[in-house]
Amino acid sequence: MSEIRIKDAVKKYGDNTIIKDLSLDIKDGELFTLLGPSGCGKTTLLRMIAGFNSIEGGSFYFNDKLINDMDPSKRNIGMVFQNYAIFPHLTVRQNVEFGLKNRKADKDTLKTETDKFLNAMQIMEYQDRMPERLSGGQQQRVALARALVIKPDVLLMDEPLSNLDAKLRLEMRVVIRNIQREVGITTVYVTHDQEEAMAISDRIAVMKDGVIQHVGTPKNIYHRPANVFVATFIGRTNLIKAELKSGVIHFSNGFTIELDRLKDLPDQSVQVSIRPEEFVLSHEAQGSGFKAVVNDSVYLGLNTQYFIKLETGDEAQIVRESTMEDDYEPGSEMYLGVNKEKINVFTADGERNLLLSE
Repeated sequence: MSEIRIKDAVKKYGDNTIIKDLSLDIKDGELFTLLGPSGCGKTTLLRMIAGFNSIEGGSFYFNDKLINDMDPSKRNIGMVFQNYAIFPHLTVRQNVEFGLKNRKADKDTLKTETDKFLNAMQIMEYQDRMPERLSGGQQQRVALARALVIKPDVLLMDEPLSNLDAKLRLEMRVVIRNIQREVGITTVYVTHDQEEAMAISDRIAVMKDGVIQHVGTPKNIYHRPANVFVATFIGRTNLIKAELKSGVIHFSNGFTIELDRLKDLPDQSVQVSIRPEEFVLSHEAQGSGFKAVVNDSVYLGLNTQYFIKLETGDEAQIVRESTMEDDYEPGSEMYLGVNKEKINVFTADGERNLLLSE
């Protein structure tokens, strides 16, 4: 297995710099996800690790071995693509055997290792089928088995679930997470799907315009995002403008929140991020934080999502556990407090979370 270290990476296409001075450490054995919108550079970075893209600057290491100029075939990587890329003229077994045959594995090893991963991916019963007779999920299992059977040091996965329907995506998330933990292989996973990243990752790097905005565990990124971009990209949030004065946040309706962690900061304009689930419903106006009017609601079974307008003039969303007694119809009023331990406070430009220590 391998630790991956990237230092000051640069990627250019002509005069256009896609990635500039990017540094990143990926731990041995972890499932690390590169997450961001289309065009942010995540697949470009993955292809630089694989050796499919040239490197215009910086250093890439597997453990202590510099791989910048190493041929992709010498890097001992497994690759799983968005379009599966399994061979249409080979059976399932022949697809999984392919890498071992290229490495001149002996007959016993070929059978033992191929059987192991056919069973692990639950595709042994399809071993003699051609790919055209497999579902998308089955084809992706074949691709994953083929990538793992060669015992790569690093597994690279580029949007592997994006061509599957919603049910299969959920199923394959579990498969990938379980097999990765079982094998213990260092895995770099690329996706634009926030929920997918949160569900499978040990750590996530959120990228924007070729720059890493935040690296952390799913829980860390969700609860203490580094900036407004991360807060709005991971899950939903409500951003409300306010003023910070002597450690007290002042909203335009007169509601205040005191946070000791901010008391030594200079007075300034801020953006306050409140997740939909962190509004606290109050049945009385007195002592609540915000008065709101319900614009609409969406019943989601376990939860109900309300679209509201606060008295500050801000549009917002809240999420509440559904009950038989819910009676907040469009036009009705509600009074909302805030779970102050879960809010985030950003600079006026949204570039920095004031609750994160320097």
